[in-house]
Amino acid sequence: MAAAGLAGLAGLGPGEAAAAAQALALPAEAFGNDPRVELAWAMKAHQHAQVYFNLISSVDPKFLNLTKVDDLIYQEFRETFRELRVDLLDPEELKSEPAKAKWRPFCLRFEGLVEDFNYGTLLRLDSRREYSEENTIFATRIQFFAIEIARNREGCNDHVYSRARETQEEEKSG
Repeated sequence: MAAAGLAGLAGLGPGEAAAAAQALALPAEAFGNDPRVELAWAMKAHQHAQVYFNLISSVDPKFLNLTKVDDLIYQEFRETFRELRVDLLDPEELKSEPAKAKWRPFCLRFEGLVEDFNYGTLLRLDSRREYSEENTIFATRIQFFAIEIARNREGCNDHVYSRARETQEEEKSG
């Protein structure tokens, strides 16, 4: 996430942050292009990204369940996107018009099954690297779940977990 965006997040006081968080529950049409809503969304997406990265750094990813319907998400994802590389994502596989046409029906299958399935979130392009401005793309929550469930099951997030373990061992012995 851009440093300027993060600096703007720090400028919200507790009351403003609470009001912005409440506003996120309203339909998008109620706001137009309200910068406070965009800032609140960015805060929420950034926090989600931090929590998730900390989770895969501290718990073996192959044992993680991200939703109550992980098995269904994974099955549907791999049936629909058999050839999609999840270790290193190509943004065109998510954002091009042909990709959007394929993702849209996939995402809609989870309406009512996955809470906030179409909320925006941040997704790492390279599963071996942390969230950063150059390694992050915007995606819907169900795209995030589908790709991260596949990464966890297919061993793509193992590098993050192993690297965190190695760092902890070095700190203990150092």
